[in-house]
Amino acid sequence: MKKQKGFSLIELLIVVAIILIIAAIAIPNLLRSKIAANESSAVGSVRTIGTAEVTYQSSWGTGFAANLASLGGPPPCTVATAAQACLIDPLLSTGGFTKSGYAFNAAGTFPDVNNILNGFEVNATPNTYQTTGVRAFCDDQTGVIKFVGNGAAAIGVGQGACAAIATVPGVSGPVGN
Repeated sequence: MKKQKGFSLIELLIVVAIILIIAAIAIPNLLRSKIAANESSAVGSVRTIGTAEVTYQSSWGTGFAANLASLGGPPPCTVATAAQACLIDPLLSTGGFTKSGYAFNAAGTFPDVNNILNGFEVNATPNTYQTTGVRAFCDDQTGVIKFVGNGAAAIGVGQGACAAIATVPGVSGPVGN
């Protein structure tokens, strides 16, 4: 009689069970890595927007930009104006203002008697809390990027919103460099 070659049903079930156990261990780490990457991208984008605000102020001499759309422009942005300064990626300045699972917003603040905006507020909020990010970020004319760990609500772009964030270790405060 010929001996049959192959795997028994028990052997196959054991292999499938091992694969499922490894996947159950790996998937949460993958999701945490994705959140960390999204948060790093958001901090970089907030820093870029803050730098663009300072460049806008020094280039146009009319204070900081009134909104996020004024810092960019639709592609290809070839002629810079005060309404479309071509300073940031069109992905951030046109459409829904979203990138890497975060929504961005910016506004000029501290208008003087000539309506020149002497400050700005920038924020980044995760689109889906615990999926795209767990922290919200902000920046203002001081250049200090801050975070709030609840991630559920936007920090806001009202005058002084970012400066009002208290430093509570692990919950809120400045982002480390």
